[in-house]
Amino acid sequence: MYVAINILGLFVFVLIGYLFSKKRRDINWRSVSIMIAINLILAWFFTSFSAGRAVVKAAAEGFNWLVQVAYQGIVFALPNWVTPQFGGTAKSMNFVTSALLPVLMIVPLFDILTYIGVLPWIIKWIGRGLSYITGQPRFESFFAVEMMFLGNTEVLAISGIQLRQMRAERNVTLAMMSMSCVTASILGAYTQMVPGQFVLTAVPINVINAIIVTNLLNPVKVSPEEDTIATVGSEDTDNNGKREPFFSFLGDSILGAGRLVLIITANVIAFVALAALADKLLALIWKPLSLEGILGVVMFPFAWLLGMPVHQAWILSQDMGLKLVTNEFVVMGKVAGSVINSYTPHLRAVLTVFLTSFANFGTTGMIIGAFKGLVDKAKNDLIAKNVGYMLLSGILVSLLSAGFVGLFVW
Repeated sequence: MYVAINILGLFVFVLIGYLFSKKRRDINWRSVSIMIAINLILAWFFTSFSAGRAVVKAAAEGFNWLVQVAYQGIVFALPNWVTPQFGGTAKSMNFVTSALLPVLMIVPLFDILTYIGVLPWIIKWIGRGLSYITGQPRFESFFAVEMMFLGNTEVLAISGIQLRQMRAERNVTLAMMSMSCVTASILGAYTQMVPGQFVLTAVPINVINAIIVTNLLNPVKVSPEEDTIATVGSEDTDNNGKREPFFSFLGDSILGAGRLVLIITANVIAFVALAALADKLLALIWKPLSLEGILGVVMFPFAWLLGMPVHQAWILSQDMGLKLVTNEFVVMGKVAGSVINSYTPHLRAVLTVFLTSFANFGTTGMIIGAFKGLVDKAKNDLIAKNVGYMLLSGILVSLLSAGFVGLFVW
């Protein structure tokens, strides 16, 4: 019965995209059908076949290995802050040391791969292949892949020329896509808190779903003359067009990683504290009332449609709502370890996949801020008017991804 509910949920999520579509007649159903088939195959392969499981297991172990290597730098600078096997105490293991400080090495590593041209080459060819298979515009396909490696605001920042050349409607599509990304350099932090197999499975499925959902919500017809990719990625050159010296580039990357750690830490502290404050204020009205409970009610029907018994759907819905108001790190920190391991395989897979994205209220502000510095006022105002669509896009992508993966994990 729950498998049937899961399948029904996938239909409902697509139907929601159709009902809220800006131009229903322009939806490319052939393209949507192809992408749904691709995601079903990917989810089936990564979860049901030994080869697929081996691929994501190897990828997860690779990110965990990078985290362990990063600990060598942490133990040198902060020997009492790390896990027991690196010289700390049992009490020293915490969210910052286990999940965030390794980012100081992993972000520069991915930036080095970008500097030497390896990562751009991978992104370019995957994007071209995706465009050929799905029939979607080249830049939108390119962008969907690129943001999964580099992050939403980072990709927007290096795509300024393209954004200014594109129609405003296509800018809205990119803004909506940006709600569903993750950053490859931060996947190691995720895999320290929730099952790495499902984190890595979610990444390619999110890429496809971001294209599916924006095709439903904001279908834009692009002529062959418009379907071009402007020169991007020139951020590593100076004003004379010369390549920035490697160690200068690396220093900037490390500083950027440090800012990222501080931003994430500040956001987690602030959001957890504000959520606690909201709970205190709601308790003044009625003691059992809480922000988590209210959001749990709102998200409950969607959680149930992911193929859950009522009591599991309630657990999932509260975590889903909390993630949307705060961020994925808050929920991952809450369920890390024994909590998520005590869940059924289906609940564990669905929750992990749903959490593996930047879809939350705070991300809308980041995206609008990024566009504000890149495009003219008219385009930015149009994006600001579509905040609701941006959030809906992020939620639908997360629900579809969780539904596709959950369909094969019981």
